[in-house]
Amino acid sequence: MTPDQQQDTTLFSFDAPRPIKGFPVLHWQGKRPFTGTQYYPAQLKETYGRPVEGWLNEIFWGDNLQVMSHLLKKYRGKVKLVYIDPPFDSKADYKKKIQLKGKEISNDGNVFEEKQYTDIWTNDEYLQFMYERSILIRELLSDDGLLFIHCDWHKSHYIRSICDEVFGVNSFTNEIIWYYYNKMQGNINRFASNHDNILVYKKGSNFTFNKIYEERKEPIQQIKRVWDKATQKLVNAKNEHGNVIYIESTHRTIDDVWRLSMLQPADNTENLRYPTQKPESLLERIITASSNPGDIVFDCFMGSGTTQAVAMKLGRRFIGADINLGAVQTTTKRLLGIAADLREKQVKIAKEAAVPKQLAMPMAAEPEVAYGNTEKESTSEQIKTYYTGFSMYNVNHYDVFRNPLEARDLLLQALEVQPYPAGSLYDGEKDGRQVKIMPVNRIATRVDLNALITGFNYREFEERSSKHPGKPVEYITLVCMGHEPDLAAALKEQVQYKLDIEVVDILRDKANLEFKRDAEADVVIQKGKVVIRQFYPMNLLQKLSLMKENVEEWRELVESVMIDFNYDGAVLEPSVVDIPDSKDLVLGEYPIPEGAGTIRVKITDLLSESLEITLKN
Repeated sequence: MTPDQQQDTTLFSFDAPRPIKGFPVLHWQGKRPFTGTQYYPAQLKETYGRPVEGWLNEIFWGDNLQVMSHLLKKYRGKVKLVYIDPPFDSKADYKKKIQLKGKEISNDGNVFEEKQYTDIWTNDEYLQFMYERSILIRELLSDDGLLFIHCDWHKSHYIRSICDEVFGVNSFTNEIIWYYYNKMQGNINRFASNHDNILVYKKGSNFTFNKIYEERKEPIQQIKRVWDKATQKLVNAKNEHGNVIYIESTHRTIDDVWRLSMLQPADNTENLRYPTQKPESLLERIITASSNPGDIVFDCFMGSGTTQAVAMKLGRRFIGADINLGAVQTTTKRLLGIAADLREKQVKIAKEAAVPKQLAMPMAAEPEVAYGNTEKESTSEQIKTYYTGFSMYNVNHYDVFRNPLEARDLLLQALEVQPYPAGSLYDGEKDGRQVKIMPVNRIATRVDLNALITGFNYREFEERSSKHPGKPVEYITLVCMGHEPDLAAALKEQVQYKLDIEVVDILRDKANLEFKRDAEADVVIQKGKVVIRQFYPMNLLQKLSLMKENVEEWRELVESVMIDFNYDGAVLEPSVVDIPDSKDLVLGEYPIPEGAGTIRVKITDLLSESLEITLKN
């Protein structure tokens, strides 16, 4: 973090949504206005590729509320398209299947599941969560921008009410129904739920809309429609004899019901085994219809990176964010593969352009996508520039936990707290004190106290106060990762009863707590090569219940190896990116090029945990 970033206290304010007379407004317990946020610094950690036309795509690891607060300084009013696939409040945990590298799935020892995130919320926290993020998205959108919110029956009606309030009821543009006809529901005693809802909201009066056509299975006869200047309407076209003119229609315009298959477990080309991953075909429609090449596309619930992957393929610039490091690593690996394919494609096109037409071999046919009302042209003909380079940032540099889902359990164990069931107001109890784990991987603010303030049992507080006047009605420990200095005072100020509050700051106290065992490796320079002789990812080995001496091949536990041969001490810019297919292993030996300086080696295991080692050449 630079000194400038440390001292930056920029505050952003924005207009609060105002109720419109005659229109209903959604209320929930603990609803609070959101009219401003502060700037949060970001640290550049890694860079892949080079800028194109001065642009590098950006990937952020961090809480998207703080990521968007960071982005406001540079991108306020500049994002053309936002697609988000947020939690649905489905009351479920989502897990990713992880398989040892180079192994066939023959027994349970080769495959295990790792939780990526939980979709379980307390009281109305979910609605406040979506409300605040919708406001920030509104601020980032350009005046001609669009927001697509992917949801389902759990909360779609609430999210629409929230967006009506944030954007205005007249800003509602579409409700798209994604019908995934190939989902197998099994035997249930109701109509099967085989669709998701995608709500579309505009920022201003204008927005990009490129009509999309799909080919019919069989051509049909259709009445030709033409524009009548006199009536300013579409009317049936007629010939000189007054007869209606029919045309053969081979394509149909896509409407608001999209019949697209969902990803299947047997799909080995696109399926990354990431929970809630969406198919690229879905994002292709959204991005093609609602943006043009060169526009900025943003997704702050990135997951496996489908939005970013499709944006790169379609020549859009993009920004992505996720709070899970596993999502960031999955997206990084995916984008590097696409970037390599696109570079190879561009080289092929350039070579063919230099060959006389009669000698050039035709390229493979691509899916046909139409723009406007009549034109039907291939996507590749529209794209002149691909933006393949990207940088990865941390927001706030609070990287104690790679996955926030594990934070609660690790903190409770490290602090020796007796845990309460999920969904309780408090997370546990220790020595007579109620323990509340505040948001992880970011500073805890006064705003984060709302769940406690609205969840307190005030009737019980009144009884305790009457029985023991002058004594605290509750003893509370707040566990934070950085916090505003007046956090305890702010909570006392909001509650009329006496509270005893202590704050445990993990950033300050983490030296005394052991959250996880660091990985170890034996990496050396031998005969002009970087050689990885051994690698011990301790947390992964513990999860697999394997002793390190029983691991036959350390490469089975490695997702990737990246090497920067001229490391500047701050940002990793790897020239070696060893990310093999699922059945292959990393090489483990890498020639050192001439002129190499300080060498930085990054080894990432199957849990997305990384070890970085610096070697002096």
